[in-house]
Amino acid sequence: MSEAQTITGTIASPGRLDKALAEQTELSRERIKALIGEGKVELDGQPATSASAKAQAGSRFSIHIPPPDDPQAIPQDIPITVVYEDEYLIVVDKPAGMVVHPAAGNPDGTLVNALLHHCRGQLSGIGGVARPGIVHRIDKDTSGLLVVAKSDKAHEGLARQFADHSIERAYLALCNGHPHPAAGTIDERIGRSDANRKKMAVLPKDSSRGKHAVTHYKVLQRFDHCSLIECRLETGRTHQVRVHLASIGHALLGDPVYGRANAQIRPLLKRLGFERQALHAAILGFDHPIIGNFVRFSSELPADMRELIDEMGHSNR
Repeated sequence: MSEAQTITGTIASPGRLDKALAEQTELSRERIKALIGEGKVELDGQPATSASAKAQAGSRFSIHIPPPDDPQAIPQDIPITVVYEDEYLIVVDKPAGMVVHPAAGNPDGTLVNALLHHCRGQLSGIGGVARPGIVHRIDKDTSGLLVVAKSDKAHEGLARQFADHSIERAYLALCNGHPHPAAGTIDERIGRSDANRKKMAVLPKDSSRGKHAVTHYKVLQRFDHCSLIECRLETGRTHQVRVHLASIGHALLGDPVYGRANAQIRPLLKRLGFERQALHAAILGFDHPIIGNFVRFSSELPADMRELIDEMGHSNR
């Protein structure tokens, strides 16, 4: 079991506290900010309260780093599909049914547990001991691509791209009915539902709650009672595709939270045992945070969605 670590020293040159500490330690500014928020950083014997506070040359600092041995994030030999990997990051193709990181009700068996084993613990520490390397997430029952950071520097570079919405993300989904127009943009705020705090909902545009969210959709193929669509995200809000499509009357097939399938589709879903939202993260593109070149990855539809499409295609003939 790893032990807690304390780093001490003296500020060499004045400036922002997080920057000054990052220059004198191997910790990233994001990691230092998180530790300040947890009350783990002291300056001249007093707890530091702000990462942007001005640090004076000659001030003594102490950084207390907790042991990275959370029982919720232990290495487990779980098979994963690796699409790309280098010393800075790894791109994986997550199967439906796998939770991304440990949380209440899912203490292990997650993607993080698998990555800790596969990467031998070499994951960014910015997300904390329960979420090492995790820059973004997709839902448990959504399949597809995720990028995970191995170093703090890679994590910071990826996080900036997610924050400025420059990441290319495209999802393939099967939705109820036929959206009209066949291509469009849904620009609606998303936040917690007043009726059910476990659900997300579209909020009024002038609401002070929730977050701005934009989804561009395009119908790729029409079936009798549903459509295969591509959704490209400008933002990455919780349940964004599911909430946005449900808000225009075209909930995803199999979605247990935001809508039921058309009565004509339900027998087919039951026969095939399809019990998840029909959503797949198919394309992921970004500037490599260390090397600098643009990289783009794609993932084919998983077998359960292909089978569903094949069955609906037969019914159209």
